[in-house]
Amino acid sequence: MNAPDPALARALRKDPPRSAPRRLWKRVSRAIGDVLPKGLYARSLIIIIAPVVLLQSVIAYTFMERHWQLVTKRLSAAVTADVAALIDIYESYPQDRDAETLSRIAGERLNLDLDILKGAKLPPPGPRPFFSILDEALSDEIQRQIRRPFWIDTVGRSNLIEIRVAIPDGVMRITARRSQAYASNSHIFLVWMIGSSLVLLGVAILFLRNQIKPILRLAAVAEGFGKGREIEFRPRGAREVRQAGHAFIEMKRRIERAMEQRTTMLNGVSHDLRTILTRFRLSLALIEQTDEIEDLTRDVDEMSRMLEGYLAFARGDSAEPASPTDMRSLLEDIRTDVERLGAHVSAVDLAGAPEITVRPDAFRRCLFNLASNAARYGETVAIAGRLEARAFLVSIDDDGPGIPPESREAVFKPFLRLDDARQDAGGSGLGLAIARDIARAHGGDITLQDSPLGGLRATVRVPA
Repeated sequence: MNAPDPALARALRKDPPRSAPRRLWKRVSRAIGDVLPKGLYARSLIIIIAPVVLLQSVIAYTFMERHWQLVTKRLSAAVTADVAALIDIYESYPQDRDAETLSRIAGERLNLDLDILKGAKLPPPGPRPFFSILDEALSDEIQRQIRRPFWIDTVGRSNLIEIRVAIPDGVMRITARRSQAYASNSHIFLVWMIGSSLVLLGVAILFLRNQIKPILRLAAVAEGFGKGREIEFRPRGAREVRQAGHAFIEMKRRIERAMEQRTTMLNGVSHDLRTILTRFRLSLALIEQTDEIEDLTRDVDEMSRMLEGYLAFARGDSAEPASPTDMRSLLEDIRTDVERLGAHVSAVDLAGAPEITVRPDAFRRCLFNLASNAARYGETVAIAGRLEARAFLVSIDDDGPGIPPESREAVFKPFLRLDDARQDAGGSGLGLAIARDIARAHGGDITLQDSPLGGLRATVRVPA
């Protein structure tokens, strides 16, 4: 006997085979989940409406099945019994051949109109109504009690029903009020039931909407805070919603305090390090200029640039408030800065609303890092901005060597250098990392693609 495969045994322990009913239930639940709405308001409405509709359906079915049909059947049986009695009287007492006395008794005592159509025949049967409890119940009772050929009309005249029964010398025609054989007022119960349910559902929907509003407000404030926008917020609604709102406010305060402490610490470190670097520069300036001193001066300058890059990446621009910014003016400034670097900007296009709410200085740094990177590796740069569905996009194209697709995500990592990557050559290796960090702080992102100019396209997407 062969020993079981250890790998197969481990795989079965990790993922045991599922039974067919369980797989089927999972597929059905997934299909239902895809069909159901995703919003909290719509799902809450379903939670309220579905039980009410189910309850009303059960009540209506029970009422129709047990009460309405039973009452209609008994009323139809009573009318049929009266018709059967009139037929028996007509055939048992031949002295009243004109049926005048019988018609008078039927009208005065039974509320029925009776006519004897001598020599007549029954009309051809008409189509049965699609849904008529009266037609079905009355036909069954006539077949059971009278057992003669008959013809009935329960839909021709709304308030009357007509019954024709074959007799030896012709046809007996009986006309009765519809209420005598049919529970005609039963629909009032259904109308009241449905009407009261609609009123209660309307009240429930109104209250539910007021309960959902604070949750949506809290979500909007949290999203705005993630994008760097300061939105006035006051917890409202149910106790649990207010509790979540107060927890968000406290979390927001802790984050702001931590950011403020970090900014204060970075400012202190920046001041101390700049003081030391300034001393180095002064000391080197007082020393006789030689090749070694010039190399040291360049190293100090490089250290100063690296320090500024590190501090910019660590500090970010979270303290800067977001405000409506003219994108056309901002892109023109970026164009001027890029041309100062020696690159040619072929065009600056803007389609859509020119004002977008961003942190102006931070967003300018993001675009400048991308544009300067494009200018460093290409001779021609194109800048375009456009407004799409709830997002503003800025694309920066160049005709440089580009970046291989497999390396485009790696170049955003801080301090990472690739052999052929175009990441801030000669700098700190933080240019693209700072740009993406700023874009994500606005609730957006940066993607790299092939450019129509032959090089690289950097696309910045931020919420509008």
